[in-house]
Amino acid sequence: MFVSISCLHSGVCYAEFGVRVPKTTGSAYTYSYVTVGEFVAFFIGWNLILEYLIGTAAGASALSSMFDSLANHTISHWMIDSIGTLNGLGKGEESYPDLLALVIAVIVTIVVALGVKNSVGLNNMLNVINLAVWIFIMIAGFTYVNGEYWAEGRFLPFGWSGVLQGAATCFYAFIGFDIIATTGEEAKSPNTSIPYAITASLVTCLVAYVSVSIILTLMVPYNDIDTESPLMEMFAAHGFYTAKFIVAIGSVAGLTVSLLGSLFPMPRVIYAMAGDGLLFRFLGHVSSYTETPVVACIVSGFLAALLSLLVSLRDLIEMMSIGTLLAYTLVSVCVLLLRYQPESDIDGFVKFLSEEHTKKKEGILADCEKEVCSPVSEGEDFAGPPTNTCGAKNLPSLGDNEMLIGKSDKSTYNINHPNYGTVDMTSGIEADESENIYLIKLKKLIGPRYYTMRIHLGLPGKMDRPTAATGQTVTTCVLLLFVLMFVFCSFIIFGVDYLCDQSWWAILLVVLMVLLIIMLVFVILQQPENPKKLPYMAPCLPFVPAFAMLVNIYLMLKLSKITWIRFAVWCFVGLLIYFGYGIWNSTLEITAREEALHQSTYQRYDVDVDPFSIEEGFDSTGNEKYQDWEPVDDKNFSYQQMAKGKESSRTSSKSKNKAKHKPNSDTLISNDELDYSPE
Repeated sequence: MFVSISCLHSGVCYAEFGVRVPKTTGSAYTYSYVTVGEFVAFFIGWNLILEYLIGTAAGASALSSMFDSLANHTISHWMIDSIGTLNGLGKGEESYPDLLALVIAVIVTIVVALGVKNSVGLNNMLNVINLAVWIFIMIAGFTYVNGEYWAEGRFLPFGWSGVLQGAATCFYAFIGFDIIATTGEEAKSPNTSIPYAITASLVTCLVAYVSVSIILTLMVPYNDIDTESPLMEMFAAHGFYTAKFIVAIGSVAGLTVSLLGSLFPMPRVIYAMAGDGLLFRFLGHVSSYTETPVVACIVSGFLAALLSLLVSLRDLIEMMSIGTLLAYTLVSVCVLLLRYQPESDIDGFVKFLSEEHTKKKEGILADCEKEVCSPVSEGEDFAGPPTNTCGAKNLPSLGDNEMLIGKSDKSTYNINHPNYGTVDMTSGIEADESENIYLIKLKKLIGPRYYTMRIHLGLPGKMDRPTAATGQTVTTCVLLLFVLMFVFCSFIIFGVDYLCDQSWWAILLVVLMVLLIIMLVFVILQQPENPKKLPYMAPCLPFVPAFAMLVNIYLMLKLSKITWIRFAVWCFVGLLIYFGYGIWNSTLEITAREEALHQSTYQRYDVDVDPFSIEEGFDSTGNEKYQDWEPVDDKNFSYQQMAKGKESSRTSSKSKNKAKHKPNSDTLISNDELDYSPE
């Protein structure tokens, strides 16, 4: 229940982040790249890869555990006796290399690489099976419940601290609501349908998980619950072996959907990052036969299979939770930053894509279409990601759940849109044209004192607009808020003994940090928001994103130390790749160098300047005197002269000299042959 509340707040932030990029559906990496910058986008994309990578490995490991349970643990015992154990990598002293999970991951990787499309009908059928099995568990399990298992000493045996630690671990169970947030452009009424859909999905998951947990803990004592296949073993503990196989059918259906749902989008995120040059470009190769990023599929599938072989299911789940929590936290931070920035904030921390960057991306698209990418048939639009130079076929910008490479659809990712990467100014409306429904309700509740209260609190008026100064203020406050929340949650978790002992300094420190957090949120509240409205906007800013940040940070810190160590290693590897490769080979960096080189191809000829010297940055097209001169021909190092009208005005002596030394495009003109006399 605690996790569902956190997911709801993160979901509304993700919904606004999704509709902020017009005509685009996709992952948080895409949104971050075109709104808050390359480095943040790389960090979010790197953690999305971790989420999908571990999700795939966890799905394969869970399927392996289920088959092992059906075989009465014969598979695990055979592996331990034949191969041995891997102490320290997994749970308990008899952690074994899970070869069955490795085989499952390899098979699914091959299926995805061959281009088998994600069938909506198959998903619906598997979900119907899950629903039927859930109903069966509720009915059959109710006949075996025992209220004594919730007696004193058995209910909340690990206290609220254990509940919150478990909440951080099971956060992965609610992952998937972010897919709903990517449909803001297609929804008929996004202001109501997106929050309703997110809430409905979270409530559905909440009811399913809570009800099953109630039946499980009332059928089996908490200390006897099987950690590998609890739902199957709870019926076996009561001798109902038929139910064990019925639950196994539902487990296969659910885990198959989960496994495919994790493996399919992972190559797409890798493809997008490789296309932008942040990852090695060979990872973006797309097969002309299957229209899938084969290299990314094979590499990511191999890593997932290796993880499922060596790491236990519990450790995999914790690793997936920390990556997802961090990604959702950064999304909440970005929503706070973007909402309070001016429409054309170029100098602040948050930089929208300028016209210059848009032109660079247009040039990359043109070069990619003519030289690098696969040829496009006549009448077919080219609409790959704006930074693709890796030779991939046309790719529309799809959501994380749309896995395979389809045909082009220019409307899905149009960089020519004038508001690409910013708030959609054409579909947006002014703040004074449509008022927030929450403010309307607050006005009715408070009455005339509403405006008096706003004046006393220093809140911005309706006509106030954000500036570069107010945007920088919000940026500073958000960064301080993130650091302060991290310190606050760390002290609450690791300094709980001092608080329980009622140490005066611990209580004073907590009170001071709470006051500072409230003060920073209030300072953000006093800054004017951007007046343009999106199809969907997170309500009650800055409170909703701030609460999501606080809860997500707390849940991350409740995870085990070994999870943080592994996560730190993953982030360190990502930073090495970014600063060692990505920052030097990103598309924007390459096009910037190409533009600088292109500007040096024009030469300026003047009476006071040596004709063979080059002055960079000189615009020959803007000066009438040099309109007839052409750029240097780099191939034969000759200087071309096309001013035919000037030859008629030259003296006869110069004309005779010209007859002897007639210039052409294949010979080098000396200094004596050039006429520097004024017209």
